[in-house]
Amino acid sequence: MNSPTINKNIVLLIVVASLGYFVDIYDLVLFSVIRVQSLKGIGVADNDLLSVGVKLINSQMIGMLIGGILWGILGDKMGRLKVLFGSILMYSLANIANGFVTDINTYAIIRFIAGVGLAGELGAGITLVAETMSKENRGYGTMIVAAVGLMGAVVAGLVGGEFQWQTAYFVGGGMGLILLVLRIGVMESSLYKNIEDKKVSKGNFLMLFNDWCRFKKYINCTLIALPTWFVVGILITFAPEFGKAMGATEPLSAGKGILFTYIGISLGDLLTGFLSQIFKTRKKIVVIFLFATLFSVLLFLFSKGISANTYHWLCVLLGISTGFWVIFVTIAAEQFGTNLRSTVTTTVPNFIRGSVVLVTLSFEWLKTPFGIINAALIVGVSTLIIAFVSVYNLEETYGKDLDYIEE
Repeated sequence: MNSPTINKNIVLLIVVASLGYFVDIYDLVLFSVIRVQSLKGIGVADNDLLSVGVKLINSQMIGMLIGGILWGILGDKMGRLKVLFGSILMYSLANIANGFVTDINTYAIIRFIAGVGLAGELGAGITLVAETMSKENRGYGTMIVAAVGLMGAVVAGLVGGEFQWQTAYFVGGGMGLILLVLRIGVMESSLYKNIEDKKVSKGNFLMLFNDWCRFKKYINCTLIALPTWFVVGILITFAPEFGKAMGATEPLSAGKGILFTYIGISLGDLLTGFLSQIFKTRKKIVVIFLFATLFSVLLFLFSKGISANTYHWLCVLLGISTGFWVIFVTIAAEQFGTNLRSTVTTTVPNFIRGSVVLVTLSFEWLKTPFGIINAALIVGVSTLIIAFVSVYNLEETYGKDLDYIEE
């Protein structure tokens, strides 16, 4: 196979993975954008918007926890491509179905199904890109996937703000189905093909737990990104409630917050991905951005009487500082062998997304005795401490050769 053909295949793979993640993120954050509008649309009372919203977010995230394990194992047993497009099909159909819900229970069930589907795309896409590109340049490939994909949240913010909530779900489902056409021409990872017919344990989830060093590495990979989902799942999703507590001069919109936060996250992913390539380190860049996250969280929580415009700038700052998602997923892909890489790279981001369940429950539990601001402060600082310890315990993986298996 000649070089132009190889380059064409790599470009097509990056395009498909990027657009798949774009639709993935669109659906993932769309509920946060249209939470109030959609819940009011099915008859939920104003006083119940927060509690019902938490229930539906948790339904989606539990689905992602289950889907992360399912798709990850299938990616190592059956191939990365099958998972990439199977997951896109599932969450696209679930998106369309969401536009027809009329009650809370049905809403929760479909968000659960959507969560299962959403769990597979990112891990499969990043694994394919990491295994296809050279060890020196794969960071640029994963950087593009994450930066383009995260702009799906910006589009979700725009669509959710301009159209009825049913239409917003239909748009997401339609984009996913159109994306499936691009499957033609995308090739399976050569590293996976090399072990496909070999008698080696592939996608054995229990292998992550039967060796202490491997288990510790897996847990540390997962917890690096905990602060990102604290910011998105708590500070931004419940911005209207925080605005009231901070004495904001005007109502704060979760939808607008999502839009500006993900603009920041996309910029942060481009910046962290680029810096990790230039300085040839993943770990040090993550540490720097964790400190930036601490600063931006404190700035947000201790703001008083802010305007909507100031809130939007704070969202951009929060987004940039937590924009190390691309390095987080790339580190996970680089830590493990080919026979477990899809399992790890797919479960890790979904487990951390699923951690929103524990984060929101902790926040809800602390909110009553300590108030909404102090509860968020306690939970936020705790997630950052955990992330600092986790990144410290991991090895540097820049330029690591990925052609090996886990025994």
